[in-house]
Amino acid sequence: MTGDEEKRQLEKAVVRVKMYEYFQSLSPVYQALLGGLFTWLITAIGAALVFFTRTISTRLLDSMLGFAAGVMLAASYWSLLAPAIEISKHGSLPSWIIPSVGFVSGGILLWILDRIIPHLHPDKPIEEAEGPQTRWHRSILLVTAITLHNIPEGLAVGVAFGGVIAGVPEASLGAAIALAIGIAIQNFPEGIAVAMPLRGEGMSAGKSFWYGQMSAVVEPVAAVIGAVAVAYAAPFLPFALAFAAGAMVFVVVEELIPGSHRHNHVDLATCCLMAGFTFMMILDVALS
Repeated sequence: MTGDEEKRQLEKAVVRVKMYEYFQSLSPVYQALLGGLFTWLITAIGAALVFFTRTISTRLLDSMLGFAAGVMLAASYWSLLAPAIEISKHGSLPSWIIPSVGFVSGGILLWILDRIIPHLHPDKPIEEAEGPQTRWHRSILLVTAITLHNIPEGLAVGVAFGGVIAGVPEASLGAAIALAIGIAIQNFPEGIAVAMPLRGEGMSAGKSFWYGQMSAVVEPVAAVIGAVAVAYAAPFLPFALAFAAGAMVFVVVEELIPGSHRHNHVDLATCCLMAGFTFMMILDVALS
């Protein structure tokens, strides 16, 4: 490596350190907002592919969905459940009670919302829409499905940053950033999954993109709500972390894994899930 190259590398490292220090100096609620906006931005980038093509390889989409499922599963444990268990060890109850109740509660809430809100999973005909019968247009049902599943992701980001506000040692800024990055990664194929079918059905690129990115607009809002809730109720943190984990696991099992198997690329999707899990585990451990 030449002297000029070493100098450029050093300058880049200094910039990264300064950016991290600046981010660290911000209010954790503001950090949560930025984290939520980042996850929304990646969804919008995924949806923006409709400006360049009407279709995407099902093999590629299934591999991305499998990778996203692995990222979400790893984030649910390393960024949410594990800290919830560690925090609960300092309480008066057995350390497994609050995380267990929170985890199950998160899954139950998503199950209830799935039952009472009309929605349609991508690549399914409108006749297979879930929830109460409705006359909503297919595009609205698609956006509703992804929006419904993005709520726990936004809450997870907010709760993670909220733990930093509460000063809980097990909730580090690095872990919160890792969680936001992981959720952003899995949001990329979600943006594609909403926008691309609409584009393929003849909707304009602009409208397809609009509906695709709209599915993640809820994430910055949910992130701020989660951060503020934990900031003002620190003892609520282990339950909130486990709750977000349960809701995210429900989404993975109910939507992402079946979606990655929809075009019979099961082995590929499974290998990508393993890769995504490993990637998120390394990211979380490295940044925590």
